Parts: sequence; structure tokens; C-alpha cells
Amino acid sequence: MNDSIRRWRSNGVRVVRAGDLDSSTAQTLGMQRRAAVTTERTGATKLWAGTVTIDAKAKTGPHHHGDLESVIYVVNGLARLRWGDRLEFVAEAKAGDFIYVPPFVPHQEINASEDLQLHCVLARSGQAGLVYNLDIEPVEVPELVRWIDDLHR
Repeated sequence: MNDSIRRWRSNGVRVVRAGDLDSSTAQTLGMQRRAAVTTERTGATKLWAGTVTIDAKAKTGPHHHGDLESVIYVVNGLARLRWGDRLEFVAEAKAGDFIYVPPFVPHQEINASEDLQLHCVLARSGQAGLVYNLDIEPVEVPELVRWIDDLHR
């Protein structure tokens, strides 16, 4: 076997099986994160990926992810996200929708379903400082934001 083949065999594609996700990753009250792609598990250095589940009618504690960008893909359920300094804004996403969370944005995930577990896939732009849990007094009634991209105004 030549050096190139050996290198790609040991430093190429990695498969992380569903049953091998790591729940010892940073957590926020109200949700269960499970890491799949991390430096320790795959050698990744520029991104982190995993899953999150939230029980029916449950919500997470407010938090942010430092200077990391996050993408959430809703696999099952109805996600309600609140964000802002006092969680004063709210939007919803259903199965098949993507959610983008910019760096340092305080946010809270809520499972808006009465009976279904919310299941999402997460990806972040880095490994360090994944979760900063916050103590925020939220506004009572947040403003509903219906995001429409520049092409569909």
C-alpha cells in the first residue's frame, strides 16, 4: 500500500453511528445535546455537529454559542425560537426547515408541540466554547418575526 492510500485510509472519511453519539458534550437545561462530529471523535477542527432533542411542551434555558455560527435543521416536531437580550423576538420552524443563529445571539429553543418530541440536527462553525448558559428575565409577550429573504419580499 503506498503512502497516499495509507494516509487517506487513516485520515479520510469518518462515519459516526447513531448509537455512538456523545451526550457528555456541553448541555443547556431542557434539552439533550449529543455530539457526533468533534475534534476528539473525528479530528474536525473547524466545525461541530450533533443532535438535540427537546420533550413535548418543554423549553431550554437561554444561552448563546460565543463567536460560533449555528445551523439547526428540524427533523421532527415544531421548533419555536426566542432570541434577543430579553428573548423579545420569536419565530417557528417545522420539519424540513433550517434555522440560522448568528454569533453571540441569546436564544431559547421551545418545543411547540403538545405531544411530539422535537428532534434537530445542529452544526456549528467551531469547537471551542460551545455553550454559554445565561440568566435572562424574558419579556412576557415576544414579537413574532416572519423571516422573508430578500428575494421573496
